[in-house]
Amino acid sequence: MKLLNGASDVEVDARRIFSEWVISIGDGRIGEDNEVDKTIVVPSDLLIKSAGDPLASIVQSTYPILLESMNDITYFQNRAILTTKNSIVEKINEYMLDMVPGEDKEYLSYDSPVQRNVNGDAVDDIHTPKFLNTIVASGLPNHKLQLKVGLSVMLLRNLDTKYGLCNGTRLIITRLGKYILEEKIISRSNVSDKVFIPRLSLSPSDVRIPFKFQRRQFPLAISFTMTINKSQGQSLKHVGVYLLTPVFSHGQLYVVVSRVTSKGLKVMIIDEDGEDTNVTSNVVYEEVFCNV
Repeated sequence: MKLLNGASDVEVDARRIFSEWVISIGDGRIGEDNEVDKTIVVPSDLLIKSAGDPLASIVQSTYPILLESMNDITYFQNRAILTTKNSIVEKINEYMLDMVPGEDKEYLSYDSPVQRNVNGDAVDDIHTPKFLNTIVASGLPNHKLQLKVGLSVMLLRNLDTKYGLCNGTRLIITRLGKYILEEKIISRSNVSDKVFIPRLSLSPSDVRIPFKFQRRQFPLAISFTMTINKSQGQSLKHVGVYLLTPVFSHGQLYVVVSRVTSKGLKVMIIDEDGEDTNVTSNVVYEEVFCNV
């Protein structure tokens, strides 16, 4: 319904075809079945060719005229690159960090264990700060943050939900301080409002980490690129999907193709040999729909 709203007859027909394709991906009604997922073909008009340099191609497609638009909040508000894994997200964000003019500033976290030894007298001395610095966990800022004025970043914690500073809120850095960062909100409510983000002491929520520790760091991550899961709830008009690896959980492909209309969606798919392809996986557990 959202896709078909406010368009001409020609656009309505095109959007209807696209919306039906999106719904069929969500329902798992299209694609060739194999043992673990379904193989689908992405329409040619949605594809981006890597041209021998996948990172440059996906960035150019999603963020054209980047340098000329650094002062335009709506430019960053309406677009993002989406991919499957955090490791790929970091690689693309580092690539784009180098493209942004200006000197970067490095912020290192202070990591410390919070679990006490058996006798209860001393803090755990097995997990050293050097080891804790290496831990990367979902929802936790990295030990090392490299930031520049003009960067698009995402908040990783709820700070003030009434004001709109929630987990997933996107911001633009306008000033780099030693203990606090000045930023402007570019998503959700209070767009363009100036806010100040301090360092926080955060603990990972990942149950796979068998011990407790705290990381004092700015609760931020660069957000030119984000994982598909993190994009849920985002309002975007231009999305570049970078499938260096296929989706791996139920509904991921549906989430990413349903972010925007066909005009705003572009997809790059790289196969195991590093070549362009128009075929990718769709994971749908059809038993989920049995009782709906």
